[in-house]
Amino acid sequence: MSNTPLFPPTVADVQRIAALDDPVVRNLQITQCYYELSQAMAQLTGPGANWCTVATWASNQAGQSIRKEDLQRALERLVRRSQDATAAAQAMAAQGAAISGDETRSLAGAVDALRDALSPAAAFERTSQAVARGNRKVFEEIGLQFAHFIALFAGGALADDDLAQFDAGLRPGDPPDGQRYLRQAFARYVEAMAADDDKARAELLLLANLEIGFHEQTRLQPEIREAMDAPVYSSAALRRRLLEELFPDPGARVKLLAAKLAGRADSLFEARDRLTEEVQRLGREVVTGHMMTLRLAGVGELRLGRELPVGFPALLQDVANPDLHMLLQQVELARDDGHQAGVEDWSRLPERMHFIADLFRTYHLEASLFDPPFTADEEVVIKEGRRPDSV
Repeated sequence: MSNTPLFPPTVADVQRIAALDDPVVRNLQITQCYYELSQAMAQLTGPGANWCTVATWASNQAGQSIRKEDLQRALERLVRRSQDATAAAQAMAAQGAAISGDETRSLAGAVDALRDALSPAAAFERTSQAVARGNRKVFEEIGLQFAHFIALFAGGALADDDLAQFDAGLRPGDPPDGQRYLRQAFARYVEAMAADDDKARAELLLLANLEIGFHEQTRLQPEIREAMDAPVYSSAALRRRLLEELFPDPGARVKLLAAKLAGRADSLFEARDRLTEEVQRLGREVVTGHMMTLRLAGVGELRLGRELPVGFPALLQDVANPDLHMLLQQVELARDDGHQAGVEDWSRLPERMHFIADLFRTYHLEASLFDPPFTADEEVVIKEGRRPDSV
């Protein structure tokens, strides 16, 4: 574990970061703040991950979607490798040359031009915006409560009236509007601080993490659905874009119109529609695959649609805490055969919670999760409100 920041983030720090307009810089500062909150919480609760520990890496992963970098590269690779996309582009290029009489541009050059027209530079904007909103939404609510909670211990021991006031600031009722699970979770953290048994403490921390996780995932449901359902392109815009690339000048477009009226452009439009449908399909595949990937420090890349590669630690193999046992039953943590299950559809809350429960339980004692998400030099630049060149 790296050194804990001398001064943990305050409520004012969280509010300042959440108010930033630049979604990229805001995400970088959110990720760094989660890391610092995680360190401060670990000083209070002892060994074992807290919710902010995993949130650090989830926010770091969200940053990839917000910046759209991985999404763009992935779609470009899939389009170039797709035989269906290549065949449709070749057919479209050949028909376009026949209609426009363009004998100077090679078939390969026309296909490359069509692929360039599919450049996803702006294609993932809706996904990016949805992820950015979710990143801020969770941080400005849950990150704020962690900063508030940590501040209660600034003077040493927690006073009963301090915790009562903290609880009073949380709304009653279930999520998405109520904050009952947050109230319960922070009470579990207090219990964990007083626990003198490693197993009891581990179970209380896991229970708190999952209660916050359930609240978080319920609140994020609209943003997750939007991010995964967002089309890479609108079909109409993509069809128009492809024709503009193949017929870039007014004279060529007149020839296209004449061919269309004469019924000689049907094969061209059919190829265009096939290419559009294939790119739309590949775009959905990229978004789903990206949303269902999580990189954890010291663990590597986890595919959320697959079983986790390792089992539960000994402390959490058998659960004694009745509240934790009940919660795990509710999210159907274990299948009848005793193996962990992956996720088929990340947009479904029950499947997400199933995986998240597995994740927190499996890596509860993974010390590398407390590693900093950025280098010391990157951290300086991020805290100055800039994006490091290396990120």
